[in-house]
Amino acid sequence: LYAHVRNKAELDDLLIGELCARVTLPAADPAQWRAQILDVCQQLRDHYLHYPGISRAALAAVPDSVETLRISEGMLAILLAGGIPPQSAAWASDAAFLYVSAYSFEVSLRQPRGEDVDGRIFDRAELIERFRMLPANRFPNTIAYARELTSGDGHERFDFTLDLLLRGLSTATL
Repeated sequence: LYAHVRNKAELDDLLIGELCARVTLPAADPAQWRAQILDVCQQLRDHYLHYPGISRAALAAVPDSVETLRISEGMLAILLAGGIPPQSAAWASDAAFLYVSAYSFEVSLRQPRGEDVDGRIFDRAELIERFRMLPANRFPNTIAYARELTSGDGHERFDFTLDLLLRGLSTATL
């Protein structure tokens, strides 16, 4: 394999580029920019989750392939069409890309039984119980809001966070 690529970083970049090539980018529509960015991020997330190891590589990689840069260009075009100032659009597209990678990496750590390979607990009920056993004088909010801290099914947290980022862009000024 290394007869064709210089190192693991180059191989990772090629794999990330291959997944990015599968993402459909819409023609930027000012009236639909939020939905369009969310859709691009959801597609990317789904591809990353289909190949769990790729999200770890994406967190460490500098976007270099034409296909990865195509996604960045497409997200930037959508945000600019939505009237987002260039600096905010640039930083937001980078933040969205990083968030997709981080979210996908966290999800990839989970196994069907609720534990990752290190044995850390991801079972919601057990995590709530662990929170409730914390010293109340030091962790009153964690104990009181254990259910809220562990809530969310499917990709609710993913959609919430991206929506929060995108809504904040409307009021962001640099």
